[in-house]
Amino acid sequence: MFSIKALEIIRESNIAHSRIRSILERYSNHILFWVAFYLFFVLNDGKEQGLLFVLNKELINVGFYACVVYVNLLYLIPKYFNEKGVLKYLVALGLTAVIITPIKTLAFYLFYSDNPDIQGYFIERQGDIFLSTLLIALGSCGFKIINDWAFHQREKQELQKRSLESELNFLKSQINPHFLFNTLNNLYALTLKKSDDAPEIVLKLSEMMRYMLYECNEKRVMLSKEINYLRNYLDLESIRQGSKVNIEFTSTGSVDSQKIAPLVFIPFVENCFKHGLKNEIGDGYVKIEINASYTDLNLKVVNSKASSLPSPASIKKSGGIGLLNVRKRLDLHYGEHYNLEIKDFPNEYIVKLYLKLD
Repeated sequence: MFSIKALEIIRESNIAHSRIRSILERYSNHILFWVAFYLFFVLNDGKEQGLLFVLNKELINVGFYACVVYVNLLYLIPKYFNEKGVLKYLVALGLTAVIITPIKTLAFYLFYSDNPDIQGYFIERQGDIFLSTLLIALGSCGFKIINDWAFHQREKQELQKRSLESELNFLKSQINPHFLFNTLNNLYALTLKKSDDAPEIVLKLSEMMRYMLYECNEKRVMLSKEINYLRNYLDLESIRQGSKVNIEFTSTGSVDSQKIAPLVFIPFVENCFKHGLKNEIGDGYVKIEINASYTDLNLKVVNSKASSLPSPASIKKSGGIGLLNVRKRLDLHYGEHYNLEIKDFPNEYIVKLYLKLD
């Protein structure tokens, strides 16, 4: 019986402690502000009547200031400033200061009932009391406006960030199925030929899918992994194209610790094989160069192409969305910290990309 009662007391005590802690955490900034405000007035008040007089006087003074501030923040601003306009709000604020002034004066008068000189001092200074009350209330209004503006700015930035992330995820979702579709077509063509290269394609495709599924969801990926992904893709194309296409890939510089937006390179490379070499009669070529430092990266993609290419409408119909999306992704990821240059010659297509790395 005793132990159950003790447990209930402990439980109620813990609940009360939790509530007090929650209240303190919620209103700690307010408490600290008013304590600091009170100390400021105490330290800047004259000490002719003694420290105790100053402490009592400023406690009443700051107490009424707190009253007018919270009346203003919790009632006047929502009721008048937000709904009825500035003019009606100012009238209501002035009337509030008019009402609080005699009440505050009466509080001082009663508190110093045994000292007629001090009572007379506060009665004579009602104009100053009204003015200081009004100024404190207006100051709290200014603070409220600035605080609300800062809150809306943070909310706006958070909304923009979420919108950015949604658009990036949407753009990546367009790239991934597009590439998978192309690769499966390659694999299907080799299986029809009963090629011994089919198992190798399956292995490389498995590695690439693992990368796409588990690592490309991050905002940045390791540059070394992105380059390895590109190598796998080129190996698959080399197997599919055979000797009719000369594929060269070189990577120079350091790629140890840099990070990059995922799947940025692949649309340029896909474009070489899907559109550039599609109608090539003779031997074609694809040359890819990557040069990276710790702060910068340069990509150059060059491919041969037939003198006459399909119309833009047919390219769009076949799914040529990669380059359009990669421009959007570069804008979203890098802003002004990239440069993309595309040159379309009669027999050659050149892409140059510069990135400033994080």
